[in-house]
Amino acid sequence: MPSFNQSIFHPAVFFLTGIPGFETYHAWISIPFCCLYAVAITGNGMILFVIITESSLHEPMYYFLSMLSCTDLGLCLSTLVTILGVFWFNAREISFDACIGQMFFIHGFTFMESSVLLAMAFDRFIAICNPLRYATILTNSRIIKVGFAIVMRGTTALVPLLLLLKRLSFCSHVLHHSYCFHQDVMKLSCTDPKINSAFGLSILVSTAGLDSVLILLSYVLIIHSVLSIASPEERKKAFGTCVSHISAVAIFYIPMISLSLVHRFGKHTPPLVHTLNANVYLLIPPVMNPIIYSVKTKQIRKAVVKIFLSKLI
Repeated sequence: MPSFNQSIFHPAVFFLTGIPGFETYHAWISIPFCCLYAVAITGNGMILFVIITESSLHEPMYYFLSMLSCTDLGLCLSTLVTILGVFWFNAREISFDACIGQMFFIHGFTFMESSVLLAMAFDRFIAICNPLRYATILTNSRIIKVGFAIVMRGTTALVPLLLLLKRLSFCSHVLHHSYCFHQDVMKLSCTDPKINSAFGLSILVSTAGLDSVLILLSYVLIIHSVLSIASPEERKKAFGTCVSHISAVAIFYIPMISLSLVHRFGKHTPPLVHTLNANVYLLIPPVMNPIIYSVKTKQIRKAVVKIFLSKLI
């Protein structure tokens, strides 16, 4: 086991961490990780393929779902190389510039996914509360503009955040995860990281924090609208169209909030807790979203079955 002495390593180099205390079992631990990555990439790829090829799915709801699958794929591919590299080859060294680049994609796709979930909540709000104007409000041109705004929002705020890391000097070079996470890197600094911390918190609040509040507000309005429907069957049908989205929101925000709290307040938390939280935050949403939408959304399920049957025939 190498000694991570500050005097040995260049300041621009960090060392990634696998599963603390289970280094000898990394080859075996990599098997479930490989399975999760395979499910995430295959599932989201299938969702994208189905939506592109099936003309009946060329509707706003499914366009937003395809955006969600794109962000999930991006999140998976952003960490695939470093995580499996640590498990398979003990490739723990990563340059500072490569670390900055990985942070850009991880946090960028995270913020984009939050924005997509907000757009999907708005889609459900219009579909339930104002169905007669649904087609005129969510036109193809507006959906393209929303997609462009999501990308710009998820990336522009990150540039100054990551540039601020360049001014820091670091006392330690050992990260808690198998990938680069802003809060993790920032905590290794010898200099005062208050500016970085405050700016990072402001970005988090203005993106994921604001999105979660608006999603909650949209569902308050949706529930109020659904409860005014006289027929119990219509109420059930209206709520049924929201189940998949509510599940996607839960599996995205709960791990993200948990990881943020561990990094901000869990200074004495065992390293294993940090690692497990980080892996849940990265892998569970990309794995579960295609499963949820394939099971809960009849049109997606029928399209997937149709493709499989056509291949078999």
